[in-house]
Amino acid sequence: MSKVKLTIEQLQKEAKEFAEVESIHNDPELYGVTDGKAVGTYLEHKFQAFLHEKYDYVEGSSAKGMDFPELYIDMKVTSIKQPQSSSPFKSARQKIYGLGYALLIFVYDKTDNQEEKTGRLKILHTVYVEDYRTGDFQTTTGLKKILENDGNIDDVLAFFGERMLPLDEIQAQTLAEEVIGNPPEIGYLTISNALQWRLQYSRVIQKAGEITGIQKVL
Repeated sequence: MSKVKLTIEQLQKEAKEFAEVESIHNDPELYGVTDGKAVGTYLEHKFQAFLHEKYDYVEGSSAKGMDFPELYIDMKVTSIKQPQSSSPFKSARQKIYGLGYALLIFVYDKTDNQEEKTGRLKILHTVYVEDYRTGDFQTTTGLKKILENDGNIDDVLAFFGERMLPLDEIQAQTLAEEVIGNPPEIGYLTISNALQWRLQYSRVIQKAGEITGIQKVL
């Protein structure tokens, strides 16, 4: 059977089906595994294998920054206990205008069966976040208030300083001018400053299906 080209709509449909099947699957390989990164790698590889059976597409990797580079989508797997992960840092602009790609997020709760010596990943939420919603919530809402209050470049620059955005003076000036000329959309991630961005997902899980650009897949 010939494979078809993977689209965003098909990716979302398959993610829902995969999450439902995975949620009832017991696997000895998962038993006793507590490292979130190992669980994430397990689920990511399994979902890619699931897709490759039907679809023709280029598979990316965390090292390249995106799991589905042709679709500009990155896959994230995170525990409901602390729904967060890291993302490559490119520039402070990502906090305001988004990461530059969409996110497909699987949120799981892991349990072990002591008798059978197996582990299970119950997928509690599968959420798709459009790229324009991947900015930082506090940063984008703060800028929105400044602009609604007739704020100017000086106000925006002062806000950048208060938020401790990783910018030098020239970068800050350029970005402030862009914010004035092209007000950002509200983002719904919490993005913490670090050598890598730390992305936190509680808000997108909560808002999935309520906000344009944040879809509740499962």
